[in-house]
Amino acid sequence: MPGSKKFSNPDPSLWAVVLAGGVGSRFWPVSTPERPKQLLPLGSDRPLIADTVARIAPLVPLPRLKILTGESLAEAILGAAPDLGRDNLLLEPQARGTAPVLAWAAHEIVRRDPEAVMISLHADHVIEPADDFREQLEELGSLAAEYDRLFTIGVEPTRPETGYGYIRVGAPLGPALQVYEVAEFVEKPDRDTALEYLYRGEYLWNTGIFVWRAATLLDELARHTPELSRHLPLLEAGDVEAFFEAVPALTIDEGLLERSDAVAVARARFRWDDVGTWDAVGRTREKDAHGNVAVGDSHLVDCRNCIAWAEEGAVVVFGAADLVVVQSGGTTFVAPRERSADLKEMLKRLPERIRQLER
Repeated sequence: MPGSKKFSNPDPSLWAVVLAGGVGSRFWPVSTPERPKQLLPLGSDRPLIADTVARIAPLVPLPRLKILTGESLAEAILGAAPDLGRDNLLLEPQARGTAPVLAWAAHEIVRRDPEAVMISLHADHVIEPADDFREQLEELGSLAAEYDRLFTIGVEPTRPETGYGYIRVGAPLGPALQVYEVAEFVEKPDRDTALEYLYRGEYLWNTGIFVWRAATLLDELARHTPELSRHLPLLEAGDVEAFFEAVPALTIDEGLLERSDAVAVARARFRWDDVGTWDAVGRTREKDAHGNVAVGDSHLVDCRNCIAWAEEGAVVVFGAADLVVVQSGGTTFVAPRERSADLKEMLKRLPERIRQLER
């Protein structure tokens, strides 16, 4: 592979980390700080975190799986994914973004397994078929064990999505490798730009799924992210709280991937959805013949492309199209599906007594 130092470890030990922090305010009123979206059954009848653990477990043994979250969610995550134990959790003293927490995870993995390959996943993705997903991760794991590259996976767009970041694909890195240079990372576009990306064919959705040697990640952070890497000696000294107190809030994309020349992308061979809004539930949960999704004691009569979610009591929707109707905790929320991405703005305009996310 051009421009990459080669290692001699064709059979790596795979580790996986799952980013499971955050609130998910776009799933109000169901999602709260105590029950963020990764604890909700948005992709199946199980919580998203349980689906994520089950998906990766055949590839990565549970002792090599780490869930990155905060102390306030620890018990809820263990309850949602009962195969996990306390040893599977890495609890952030405070939220600082994905760059610091992935640096901490890489440090912990290297301390236990210096040659380990680290897979970074999110707890709120829906991915099918799982076999194809694991097969591609295993292939990228072998490449990461051989070359000092940071590998990510991009998905061919199927719609002009404005809620995702994009990757512009560059030149292939070698014959038959099916990985490419990353020409550019692009922030979430407006609709016209997203349409252009869809038709041009050289842009992929940025999944945030990564595969790399844990040691390579730390080397690249030392090379490109001094505002973070200069605090790594605090981890060497075992002072995790001081590390998180000292580092700036920083995403791995902005802090490293957009700066590094060692990033490569593979085109996904699986279906993927970042479950970010209520509208996404219409893509991830089972639909009836009219495109409706009903969760809980929900009843959709003469409806089309509606989503109904009932947690306490029944929800009945009659003669409607393209609506989201959610009942939870004494609150009923109704909106057009196309406006479901605007919930953060809506919440700012609600009386404080109704804004459950502010409790």
